[in-house]
Amino acid sequence: MIKENVRKAMNEQIKNELESSYIYLSMAAYFESISLNGMAHWMRTQAHEETIHAMKFFDHIIERGGKVELLDLKQLKTSWTSVEEVWKDTLEHEQFITSKINGLMKLVREENDYAAESMLTWFVKEQVEEESSAGTVLDQINLVQQSKQGLLMLDRELGQRAFPAGSAYDPAAYNAAE
Repeated sequence: MIKENVRKAMNEQIKNELESSYIYLSMAAYFESISLNGMAHWMRTQAHEETIHAMKFFDHIIERGGKVELLDLKQLKTSWTSVEEVWKDTLEHEQFITSKINGLMKLVREENDYAAESMLTWFVKEQVEEESSAGTVLDQINLVQQSKQGLLMLDRELGQRAFPAGSAYDPAAYNAAE
């Protein structure tokens, strides 16, 4: 049985992960509005991944006999003034999520909740990857600076990120149903 304070903290993390998905969809909309479709694609894929993260917490709570409570989501941000600002915000957001995962890990260790610690170990590793990916793209944005060709090449590269099969965030999935 999951302890009440761990359950509440994980419900809060479900909210954080779903808000992450929401902000990445907002970023995708921004990139679409300035015709950087590859970056928009990358953000849609990221939004899908964040929803999966929320569901990992969702399922963990249920599997341990706890009650999932979906908390109100906040619209974190909806507009940006530059591509660089989006990627800075992406890195900062992933660092925020890392701090939340680390806080959860601290809590479950204090509670000797080994099942939760095992699950959170995956998230700790995932956040290293998330921060690294966002940081790399931000570095590349800074490298190309005002080069329109460089920006378009990077956009094309980011557009190659693969969606998981059947992702609702992939236009191919819902266009195939028509």
